[in-house]
This record gives sequence, C-alpha cells and structure tokens, in this order.
Amino acid sequence: MLKVPQVYTRSPLARSAPALFQQLRNHATAVSDAPSPPNSSQSSKSKLSKLRERLAAEDAQAGLDEFVNPGYSGKLTPQEALELKETVVEAGKKVKTTKLKQPRLPEWLKTEIPAGQNFSRIKKDLRGLKLHTVCEEARCPNISDCWGGGEHQTATATIMLMGDECTRGCRFCSVKTNRKPQALDPHEPEHTSEAIRRWGLDYVVLTSVDRDDLADGGSSHFAETISKIKAKAPHILVECLTGDFGGSLDCVETVAKSGLDVYAHNIETVEALTPFVRDRRAGFRQSLSVLKHAKQVQPGLLTKSSIMLGCGETDEEVLHALEELRKADVDVVTLGQYMRPTKRHMKVHEYVTPEKFKHWETKGNELGFKYVASGPLVRSSYKAGEFYISNMLKNKKNIAAGQAASPSASPSV
Repeated sequence: MLKVPQVYTRSPLARSAPALFQQLRNHATAVSDAPSPPNSSQSSKSKLSKLRERLAAEDAQAGLDEFVNPGYSGKLTPQEALELKETVVEAGKKVKTTKLKQPRLPEWLKTEIPAGQNFSRIKKDLRGLKLHTVCEEARCPNISDCWGGGEHQTATATIMLMGDECTRGCRFCSVKTNRKPQALDPHEPEHTSEAIRRWGLDYVVLTSVDRDDLADGGSSHFAETISKIKAKAPHILVECLTGDFGGSLDCVETVAKSGLDVYAHNIETVEALTPFVRDRRAGFRQSLSVLKHAKQVQPGLLTKSSIMLGCGETDEEVLHALEELRKADVDVVTLGQYMRPTKRHMKVHEYVTPEKFKHWETKGNELGFKYVASGPLVRSSYKAGEFYISNMLKNKKNIAAGQAASPSASPSV
C-alpha cells in the first residue's frame, strides 16, 4: 500500500486553527430537546384556534338558533332562519314558507321620501344632542309625516332612550343587537327634555331598547326622563312604549307612577306566532301581565298595545289576541302592516288589504276599546298624538253636549 507522507506546515493559519475551532464551539447555539418558542405567525395561529374553540363553545351553549327557532333541535339554514316555521294561508292549511314567494309592495304602502323644514330641524337637533329615535332606527315609513305634523299639524316624535343597541334579537326589528351595550348616558334625561321643549311638540312617545344587562331594565332612567319632561313642558302628553323589563312588575310600577299619560307595551303578534317572531325572552302572557299591572297600580292611566299583521296569523288568532288585551283592561290598540326592514329579517307573509284593517277596527270597537287605530301604515306611535288628541277632544265635546242637553239634576247625597 502506498503511503502518503504527511506534510506539516508552520503557516500562521495552521497554528491558529485549534484556537479558532474552540472559539466557534464556544459561540455555537446549544441544541436542546425542548420545543422552540413560537414565532409571531405561530402565535397568531394559536390565538385564532383558541378563539374558534371559544366561539364554538358559546354557540353550543347559546347559539343563534335559540333566538330564531327556540325549542327546535334541528339546525336551520340561513334562508329558513328568516322564515316562520309554518304559515297559515287559508282554511287552516299550513305550508312551509320557503315555498312562498315574497309578495311585491302594493301601492297603498308606498310613501314619499322624508323631507321638510321641521324634519330637517328635528334631525339636526337629534344629532347635536346625541339622541336616537325609533323613527330612524326602525326605518319607519311615516317619519316625515309624523315629525312635520301631518294633516292636522299635530307634531309627534318617538325618542329612543338608553342607546341604539338592544340586548334582544327579535326577527322583525332592525335595531342593532348587542349583549353588552354601552353604559347609560347620565345626561340623556336632561338632553331629551330640553330637545322636546325646544321642538314644541304636542305629543311625545318615549321608547327604548331592551336592556337586560341592567338590574332594573332601565326603568329608573325612564322615570327620570318623564319627570324632567313634565317639569319643563307640562302641557305635552307623554306616552311610554316600554319593554317587559324581564317580567319584573316592580320595574313596571316605577314607570307607571312616574307621571306619564299613556303606558304602552306591544304584544307585537298573536300568541301562536310569538315564539317565532319575538326574542325567546319575550312572551305573550308576560306582555299581558305588564299591561295589566300598569293599570292596577295607576287606575287612571291609559294602556295601549300594538299588533303587526301579515306574519301568517289567522283571523281567529287575531280576534283571540284582541280579546286577551281587553281582559287585561287595555284601552287603546293599534294594528298595522309588518314591513320587512332588510333582507336579513323575517319575510312578509302577505300584505293585508285596507278593507281587512277596517274590519279589525270595527271589531276592536265592538270589543270595547276606547280607541282603535287600524291601517296598513299605522304604527304603535304613528300619528299617536293626532289619533289620541282628536279622539280625546271628540269625547270632551260629547260630554259637554250631553251636559248642556240634560236638565240640571239635584246633587245626590
């Protein structure tokens, strides 16, 4: 075997090689079996995974299905979520509403674009005082007519208290939903009373979003606003359209005894459709108890409720709802057409004709309501002042005429 002779050099590089090798070893990164810390990309992926797991857990406990279809174990498609489970068409027949086409808007429901000096002035003041109205939030078609005074020049506005985010998610309502809305504005009662005094309104409706996140549901906030309005403008008639306060009758009493003129709470629809139209925390019987208790604690108070038609209800169900309202001693009822705010909301089953609304007005008067407002464009607070004040003046004139016509009687002992 050929041996290769080893060559030894005495160059500076060769002599420094052991020291250079030792230096590299000293500065080398130690290898460990432990996993390396995650970089920014891995960290964001980990957070995203945790978020997905948390949302999945929340959805399993209290998902959207509880809002849109309580008591049903099956999973709804987005299209089905905007439908009622069943819709009554005629003669008691029931069909899946996914088979029904959305009807076109009839002529009697088309309105003009809001305009006018009074409309612009009120809207400007609302923005300046950071106030909200249900007229805007619910996209009411009558906003220009109400704010401008309409045919009889009785200006009406509906102020929405406690913010513009509701803790409930009714399928017909376009108000934003949030489980934890912003805190109440402590200056809102003062701003509201000042705005109403400035506008020169004849009749004001105070309503609010549902605030299930508050211990008293906002009832004390309601009461404070009413007292300030009456202090600054005692001539204004005040109607309060409240929620159900989670069924708390103490909260109902707080508002009922605050000095208002009309206590309103809407049952919204017939009893059979309530679970599919309203939020799962609302109830037909619970709403009746609110109206009944308000009258019990303040007997001189006018109570009022409202029903939407066109959701798939039968005539028998509407009559039953009216009868139950009378049993609760409700004085005023309004009936109007449900109109779909956006494509993300429950569909309209049918557009009820003006003749049918006239039928329900007649039926309501027969049942003994003090006043019935029934029509396609009627809303709970639409022309509330005009309807109420006109009716009140007629009653006063009738009483005065009766007293003038009757002979003077000796006082009873």
